[in-house]
Amino acid sequence: MRITMLLALLLAAVPSSSAPAKKQAAAPVYEVRAVTVAPYSGVITPAAAEFIGGAVDALNGPGGSDLLVIALDTPGGLDTSMREIIKKMLASKKPVAVYVSPQGARAASAGVFIAMASPLVGMAPGTNIGAAHPVMLGNSPIGLGGKDEKKKDPMEDKVLNDASAYMRSIAQKTGRNVEWAANAVTKSVSIPASEAVKAGVADFVASDITDFLAKADGRRAGEFGALRTAGASVAYHRQSGRQKFLAAVTDPNIAMILMSLGAAGLFIELYNPGLILPGVVGAISLVTAFYSFQTLSANFAGLALILLGFVFFIAEIKVVSYGLLTVGGAVSMLLGALMLFDQPSLGGISVSMDMVISTIVGMIAVVAALAWMVARAQLRKVVTGIESLKDKRGLAKTALAPKGKVLVEGELWDAESVSGDIPAGAEVEVSAVEGFRVKVRIKG
Repeated sequence: MRITMLLALLLAAVPSSSAPAKKQAAAPVYEVRAVTVAPYSGVITPAAAEFIGGAVDALNGPGGSDLLVIALDTPGGLDTSMREIIKKMLASKKPVAVYVSPQGARAASAGVFIAMASPLVGMAPGTNIGAAHPVMLGNSPIGLGGKDEKKKDPMEDKVLNDASAYMRSIAQKTGRNVEWAANAVTKSVSIPASEAVKAGVADFVASDITDFLAKADGRRAGEFGALRTAGASVAYHRQSGRQKFLAAVTDPNIAMILMSLGAAGLFIELYNPGLILPGVVGAISLVTAFYSFQTLSANFAGLALILLGFVFFIAEIKVVSYGLLTVGGAVSMLLGALMLFDQPSLGGISVSMDMVISTIVGMIAVVAALAWMVARAQLRKVVTGIESLKDKRGLAKTALAPKGKVLVEGELWDAESVSGDIPAGAEVEVSAVEGFRVKVRIKG
């Protein structure tokens, strides 16, 4: 009996293995009284980095709100601009959420990286996320390389490995699905909103910003703790007019249009100096196009080939090449457009082949029209000067045997007959002009 009681006391003194050794601390609460929404739709370019970076700076600046929501819809963009945005997000002292919206939007390529860098991700119904495989912008979209295109480029491997490692590090920091994030880069996987929530890529699906804040209430946003968004006020951070303009002109297709307009304006001005307007418009368009190409890290070799094509087109107006210069200009522009960009991109940055072809066709049409006008001007009958005397009628003031004097257009000219002797007073017709002497024949 004493032994049984002693064993019972010993067992009571030993702590149960099923009881927790230490009670876990509750997540801190992050109060959100004011929310700023920064909607951005378009390619991730330096203009996008400026806009989103400015929104993050305003969030952390004096009088900033408590939470920034980036309403994102993007096909991708430049790697450098994307990294600039992510650095701003990760360095923020306040949470920056990503909301893939509106319905039908996407967060592709660079947009996936930006979403993975956020501690809170929501998606609108009908949206998708994924396909973050980096591409080299210099690759031809029309398959000029044949079988050689299947060969792996060491540079592409380096870019792919770098992007994959970057994606993994971001996903690990924010607690996202690391395996899926890596596959989005290496295998270009893409999933809709509902599957993104199940895969741990997004936190929830929300129909609008009000629903987004309602579902964000109580959710943990990384190191910031559990959000309390109930009753928070909402304000919008919009793009300035300057940012909208820069976003428009940094579209590669818009840049190609501007360059074509610039070239056409200069062609017209060179053909007919003094018109002023075509030259001014052309110069402004060219400078704006050069700014866009510089911002997008365009290949100088591609740009030089495009300019060389313009030179060939100008030469076609001045030199009779029977179309060879026009063909050379078209080929030069096509090759230049294909190699215009050689920097790694995360989708969304490219020159449409339809745009390239339409631009070349347009330039050929402009050159052909100007060349036709030049040819017509050269074939036009001379109406002023001594050359205009050809085929004009006159009067023989002296007998021509075969030389003498004739009166043509009220002036007395040295003349030579090409139709035998002509008596004085006979009506003559000028058949040719040689220097200051005219050759005449009797008017039959």
